Amino acid sequence: MNIDYYLQVGKGLRKFGYYVGHFAAYALPGAIYRSRLDSVMSSLSPQQKRECERRCDYYNRMPQASPGSDWRSVGGYRFPFGEKKHYSTYFLEMQKCVRYFPPELLFSYRFGDVTEEPDEPAFVKSRPITDGPTRSVVLKLDRIRHFSFVSDRIQWNEKRDMMVSRNVVRQPHRTLLMEQCFGHPLCDLGQINTDMGRPEWVRPFMSVPDQLRYKFIACIEGNDVATNLKWVMSSNSLAVMPRPRYETWFMEGTLVPDEHYVSVKPDYSDLPDRLEYYLQHPREAEDIIANAHRYVDQFRDSRLELATSLAVTNKYFRLTGQLP
Repeated sequence: MNIDYYLQVGKGLRKFGYYVGHFAAYALPGAIYRSRLDSVMSSLSPQQKRECERRCDYYNRMPQASPGSDWRSVGGYRFPFGEKKHYSTYFLEMQKCVRYFPPELLFSYRFGDVTEEPDEPAFVKSRPITDGPTRSVVLKLDRIRHFSFVSDRIQWNEKRDMMVSRNVVRQPHRTLLMEQCFGHPLCDLGQINTDMGRPEWVRPFMSVPDQLRYKFIACIEGNDVATNLKWVMSSNSLAVMPRPRYETWFMEGTLVPDEHYVSVKPDYSDLPDRLEYYLQHPREAEDIIANAHRYVDQFRDSRLELATSLAVTNKYFRLTGQLP
């Protein structure tokens, strides 16, 4: 049996454990969590509190508002058993945040790949990157898919001098990458879906460990963000992408081009030259990798992650006039 078999088994066990743990927590009375809210927040160090406040102010920049007539209550937020598309991971992670608050409080949410501003303040997984106020309030949703980091034991100088990409290619910006760079000697690109009429682009699925053998990994946005960006930035490979248009809990809007990732033009016309530059300047490449690791580290503290989620949720209820 090859390594991919064991990786798939491990992924299945991880997902099984995720659902067991979350449904076990879902079954517990909400009063248990409400009694713990103050202790979670008070357990932070002064430095963690400052970090929590900084990130809370970034995720929740909503204006003051009044609850809508169709908003859900905390107490009435129940798992939608039987529905065909119920976004189970989104539900469980949303419930993980709101269950710490009184059952009569009301909130709005939008599940899935959100790329437009909602009409009213709503909890979302993703939003367009913008400055100033926004009605999109980001929570850490769909974590099992979007928030996985790697332990990369292959050093930069030991990796292949190429950029790899294995994506479902349907969106115009992903198609453009293939049109511009497929077949280039510095690029190992492949489309893993077979439904878009370009059979010459189709390549087999490539596992994460196999992709980590390359110095560069393309992180191209899909419906919203690039799902692989988190694990790539935790690796010893360089993320390569245009400036992002959407963001999640990972705060993609705060990433600095050529400090956290290799920046390329939206039309990819400069991509080969950018790869050549970092192949000729390995120290600069390794500096970007070190910066990326430091950026990822801010999401590794589970206690701070929970406290920040609760601070974002608390601010939502305060700005909707439901909490003092």
